[in-house]
Amino acid sequence: MKKQNILYWILTGIMGAFMLMGSIADVLQVPSALAWFSHLGYPSYLLPFIGVAKTLGVTAVLVPGIRRLKEWAYAGLIFDLIGALYSHLSVGDSVAGWIFPVIGLLLVGGSYAFYRKKADRETTYVFAS
Repeated sequence: MKKQNILYWILTGIMGAFMLMGSIADVLQVPSALAWFSHLGYPSYLLPFIGVAKTLGVTAVLVPGIRRLKEWAYAGLIFDLIGALYSHLSVGDSVAGWIFPVIGLLLVGGSYAFYRKKADRETTYVFAS
């Protein structure tokens, strides 16, 4: 039980750092982020919105206690990453272009899987007492 909790926080911390690195570049509209976004065919005004949404999602995942919001945050992060992967594949990018959304999907998916195990275990204990 304690080992799973440690693994959850390690994986979630890595996921949070990974997603925040991208979201900060989006919010600040770093030239390389603008170039990628333009390459994918999206308008530049959408970039800060996506960055703020990712930042809020990571914050909701990292803050303990708010289960329903956390579920929505995980869903939002998954939708963002699936959209990014689809966009890169649609414009014909090589593996170097779409590997980051795949890594993000693995990290967010892994974090969510550990979160569900943890949440299910906590719910079981509440109802068992």
